[in-house]
Amino acid sequence: MILTKRHYLMIGVALVLATALTLSAATLRDRSDPVTLPERTAIHVRLDQTVATNRSKAGDHFEATVSQSVVVDGKTVIPKGAHAEGLVVDSRQSGRLKGRARLQLALQTVDVNGRNYDVRTFSHPRIGRDHKKRNWAWIGGGAAGGAVVGALAGGGTGALIGGPVGAGAGTTVALLTGKKDIKLRAETPLKFELSEPVTINVKG
Repeated sequence: MILTKRHYLMIGVALVLATALTLSAATLRDRSDPVTLPERTAIHVRLDQTVATNRSKAGDHFEATVSQSVVVDGKTVIPKGAHAEGLVVDSRQSGRLKGRARLQLALQTVDVNGRNYDVRTFSHPRIGRDHKKRNWAWIGGGAAGGAVVGALAGGGTGALIGGPVGAGAGTTVALLTGKKDIKLRAETPLKFELSEPVTINVKG
């Protein structure tokens, strides 16, 4: 078969159309629509590392993984498994006899389809347990125990001596074991809420 100029023209047009269709399909495939997540949208994550009041300080960063997809109108805006990074907003160690531990975290960025989006979030602070009841139990228990031992050993005088000695021992134990820091291990589930809207491009 001998190809004429007309044949070559038809082949050329067919190639151009095929290229245009391929580019059009690729454009449609890569097309993204901006979706705005409203304020107070929840973002659930799991920690990738341990965060604790006795080792983390305000300003430290942490990494996490989104544990639940964020869906709006049937569109997955933030997929499960997306990488996230956050900031330790506040971290206060527990005292030995008084002073509760306090820890507050916030997400800063979320990676969606290879692009990092800045997010402003808040979460309720975690407050450590109170020392008072426990300390009084140790100190009071030590004093009572010391008084009993003193009374058995030396009567009334022994009880007078044993009470303060036992209280001192109880105070020492409270001092040595009284720290109640907050420790969030890796894989700990956390919930954050957006404090302001954020717009994320979602693939169509």
